[in-house]
Amino acid sequence: MSQESERSAAADWLRPDWPAPPGVRAVFTTRGTGASAAPWDSFNLGDHVGDAPQAVAANRDTLRREIGALPFFLQQPHGTDCADLDALQADARPTADACVATRPGRACTVMVADCLPVLLCDVRGRVVAAAHAGWRGLAAGVLESAVHALRERTGETAAPLLAWLGPCIGPQAFEVGEEVRAAFVQADLAAAGNFTPGRAPGKWMADLAGLARRRLQSAGVERLFGNDSGPDWCTVGQPSRFFSHRRDAARLGGTGRMAAAIWRLA
Repeated sequence: MSQESERSAAADWLRPDWPAPPGVRAVFTTRGTGASAAPWDSFNLGDHVGDAPQAVAANRDTLRREIGALPFFLQQPHGTDCADLDALQADARPTADACVATRPGRACTVMVADCLPVLLCDVRGRVVAAAHAGWRGLAAGVLESAVHALRERTGETAAPLLAWLGPCIGPQAFEVGEEVRAAFVQADLAAAGNFTPGRAPGKWMADLAGLARRRLQSAGVERLFGNDSGPDWCTVGQPSRFFSHRRDAARLGGTGRMAAAIWRLA
């Protein structure tokens, strides 16, 4: 990919609008301009979705060069494990749904295509973390796991933190069954407010970002930015900009993955 193509690939990426401390950088990629052919067109970063390996490698190289940091791509099983990137070799691909780093130039990275990406840092910019929050991981405690790992590395159990929530499937598109609602309401009765009746009996429209905000606030993270559950943040509703597994998997046979990354400068 040419330098001109790289610049155009990055032109549409989201740069979080939040008061991150000096020395902390973050980005959320879009499907934009890249090396992948349909249905993964064009800037697909997932190597597990059937895309040509050389196209994925080219896109990942573009991301690395554009951000000037090393992204670590996780194997994400929708769990709660949080990988410590400081301890890993540069080519490691840990199995986890969250990651934390203090070493400059190591980009905590999660891939999504409807699930919610959450980026975190402490207010002094000493530690950064990222979490992949699908409903299973969110209900199981992946955000709490990332918050705990981040605070553990600051040495302060109540260290003030910032969180940025990226694009995900919105409440107007995320229809779920009773088991999903029960997974949240059984632990927090007030979480029922993040569900509205769906189109059929036993179905509910779920506000994934709203549920994540509740979990973060319960973990003591009060300064929240980004996804407010509005339609502009919905991955399903913007096919030209965002990949969406729910929208495209059955219709097109597959879809790509976007990435949210956060890192400390050297």
